[in-house]
Amino acid sequence: MTGLAVNGLAVIVPAYNEAATIGATLDALAAQTDRDFRLIVVDNASTDGTVEVVRRFAATAPFPVDVVTEATPGAGTAADTGFRYAIGAGATILARTDADCLPAPDWIAVLRAYLNRGVDLVCGRSEPRRDEQPTWAERHVFPAVVRLAATYGRYRAAHRRPEYRTPYVLVHGHNLAVTADLYQRCGGTVREALEDGSEDVTMLNRARRVTDRIVRAEDLVVQASLRRLRAWGARRTLLWYWDRRWRPPTSREVHVR
Repeated sequence: MTGLAVNGLAVIVPAYNEAATIGATLDALAAQTDRDFRLIVVDNASTDGTVEVVRRFAATAPFPVDVVTEATPGAGTAADTGFRYAIGAGATILARTDADCLPAPDWIAVLRAYLNRGVDLVCGRSEPRRDEQPTWAERHVFPAVVRLAATYGRYRAAHRRPEYRTPYVLVHGHNLAVTADLYQRCGGTVREALEDGSEDVTMLNRARRVTDRIVRAEDLVVQASLRRLRAWGARRTLLWYWDRRWRPPTSREVHVR
């Protein structure tokens, strides 16, 4: 690994058994209009060929690629490992997406513009993956319900405490960017198992205690997989995202593949 340049940008992608899906994510990153970044894939103890897929991609990638290992399960744990690895390499801007997602071609350019304007944390918009042929309800109804739930979240007492310096916004762990400075000052992503909490909301609330320079950006777009929604159904998926009020019977079933 070589260090990142001043004002360097790193993209962190946690991955657990994503050999079948991460190739499309890597291709979407390679298709960015702004490819001045380092990619850090955090292998979260995969037992399939995830690492091999990433290493093959890295051989011809248009940007540096590092593979980091995090043995303790949890998307938040893996993301935190990747964020702190990037900071140690000199990154000042940290972006995150997931290994089953497709960032829009201008994703890097848009998030970089926000942070260069003084934003500390930008939370982007999630759309269903078009290559998974979403139904009308998956394209419109479920996202509308998620937005309605986020509006409720804005007014929840737990999200309106006096120590918060800016209002709650809808955040997706697979589509955000944060300055390295804020990440370190707020404590970053919580290191916990996926079923134990929403690490993206926890990080947002940690950040809200430290800065008011947090924005929701509708023009920062990532397409996300529908596999959890299709495996669990709308009701269970919504309850899962609502403070894990529904959880699969076993930890193995948390990871829908």
